[in-house]
Amino acid sequence: MTAYPWFVFSRRGAVVADVVAVVVFAAIGRMSHAEAGSVVGLAGTALPFLAGAAVAWATPWVRAEPVSFRAGLVVVALTAGVGCLLRWAFLGRLPLSFAIVTVVALAVLLLGWRGVSAAVVRVRAARETSRG
Repeated sequence: MTAYPWFVFSRRGAVVADVVAVVVFAAIGRMSHAEAGSVVGLAGTALPFLAGAAVAWATPWVRAEPVSFRAGLVVVALTAGVGCLLRWAFLGRLPLSFAIVTVVALAVLLLGWRGVSAAVVRVRAARETSRG
């Protein structure tokens, strides 16, 4: 049997990968504004987007095939959408530039690990096929 990365077929692994991606997004954002260093600040920045990811994970599309590109699109849309709406609700403002950077960064991170996962599966499957 082939040993796949821990996140390839595990729903729990996919949830962890999405949470890590959102926390990395929040940490990079805080560092770019010289706000790094506070765990409480990082949590406050990440929480609206983690709430959005939780909404995404409540959908049947994400639960059914969590590693798929389609699930990734749903996670990106709801993570960014809900996160930005919550930030706007709590802060009273949402600069367009922030929303654009949010969508792009989350797309890279949340679709990126799914792409790596798919590539690993394809490469390993090709190796198994060639070995006979």
